[in-house]
Amino acid sequence: MSGTLRLATFNLESFGDGDRGGPPLEPRVAALRPLLLALQADVICLQEVNAAARPNVAGKADQSDRERDRMRGPRRPEGLEVLLAETPYAEAARCVSLGVTGTHLADRHNLAIISRLPIRSWQSLYHAFVPPLTLTLAGSTDTTITRSFDRPLLSAALELADGRLLHVIDLHLRAPLAAAIPGGKAAGAWRSTAAWAEGLHHATLLRSAQALEARLLVERIFDAEPEALVAVCGDFNAEGEAAALEILTAPTAKTGLTAQAGRALVPLDPGLPPERRFSLRHAGRALMVDHILVSPALFAGYRRIDSLNAHLIDDCARAAAREPGSFHAPLVAEFAV
Repeated sequence: MSGTLRLATFNLESFGDGDRGGPPLEPRVAALRPLLLALQADVICLQEVNAAARPNVAGKADQSDRERDRMRGPRRPEGLEVLLAETPYAEAARCVSLGVTGTHLADRHNLAIISRLPIRSWQSLYHAFVPPLTLTLAGSTDTTITRSFDRPLLSAALELADGRLLHVIDLHLRAPLAAAIPGGKAAGAWRSTAAWAEGLHHATLLRSAQALEARLLVERIFDAEPEALVAVCGDFNAEGEAAALEILTAPTAKTGLTAQAGRALVPLDPGLPPERRFSLRHAGRALMVDHILVSPALFAGYRRIDSLNAHLIDDCARAAAREPGSFHAPLVAEFAV
């Protein structure tokens, strides 16, 4: 690697075939592959990688979907394999998060780390440190809901050329969409603004809670390696001083723990010019919801960051339904290591 490390993150936007089919793969590969090549990355954290389960044996025309499900083999990210084929990433090491059961890939929205560095270990973490949330409904003393994360975190330890480890955490936090509330909807529409507001409150709590899980993982890495090289990458669905970002960065100005300044994470996107500091266009606004956060030890070698956002269209635009690529821009940061 000649002393240079390029680290990227990219939400592929529900990429790959699902069990019941999906958008044609070819135009999506044609739109996304040039962006992956432009990254020239050594490590890429991907979000929203779909996987499909294929039958172990040929099915019969008169079989039901349930019978076919019983015959399926392990899920594989086949779309991702097609996307990476015939690129410099084709032979790269990779790991993919497990579904919420921890036994196999989920059909939708897995996380993946693609690495030209050797992967020494990896883990898929789902409520490893933070339990599911038990929330009491507003206006009720006995009605509770248990809320769980939408998907796991993915963590990998990668080996640099000099033998040091680079700890990479790939995440995709809960979107700011109101969670379902018992009796809150009728025919798919919210019954009241109060129900919608409580659902959005629950979604916000889930996003912050999984940020806390990622932060506690970072703390354990620092416990073992005080000068650890750490990068937390992905779609945070959060901007600026949102709670989820501050939980993860733990800025010394907020914690007051100057003796533990080495545990604060540094967000890299402020290094972008203001007019290019966005990774998503939504409802007429340019938003920075994808991030790369790094430990002080890794930041010491920081050189530059870029957001490949020139192609983005508004995800609410009329043409959005025909967009074959992603509504997110990939970010890539470069370091001397």
